[in-house]
Amino acid sequence: MLKTLANALDTAEIARRIESIGPTSRRRWGKMTVGQMICHLSDAFRVVLGDKAAMPVKNHYNGPLMRWLALWLPLPWPRGVPTVPECDGNIGGTPPAELERDKRELLALLQRFRAQPNEVVQHSHPFLGQMTEKEWMRWGYLHADHHLRQFSS
Repeated sequence: MLKTLANALDTAEIARRIESIGPTSRRRWGKMTVGQMICHLSDAFRVVLGDKAAMPVKNHYNGPLMRWLALWLPLPWPRGVPTVPECDGNIGGTPPAELERDKRELLALLQRFRAQPNEVVQHSHPFLGQMTEKEWMRWGYLHADHHLRQFSS
């Protein structure tokens, strides 16, 4: 069975992995610091919860086929796909402050995302477009998993 934040055990797994991240966590790829990654995940949840605006991006990741492949193909997401400026801590995203505080904020957003699917389905993903609750819950797991694997968690 594919993992999703609709499943309480999968959400608990992601929460444990977030809690295990520390200042000595080393990235395996990419340019983000551990603090930037935590803030990036928080900003992404803020966008889908409607707390933060992000402009839609039109590129080869758009459309139903790419959305299906990204969400349901049981392969890890590719590395190096750029994010939207609103979720990039070097451009318009939230800069890291204090790691433990930033992690608590991310954990609260994770729980809110899971608890308020009606809020989530009202918003579009900047790359993947409009999604169902089931798709959003799968995206939430995959996005967090991708970046936690980036930092070996």
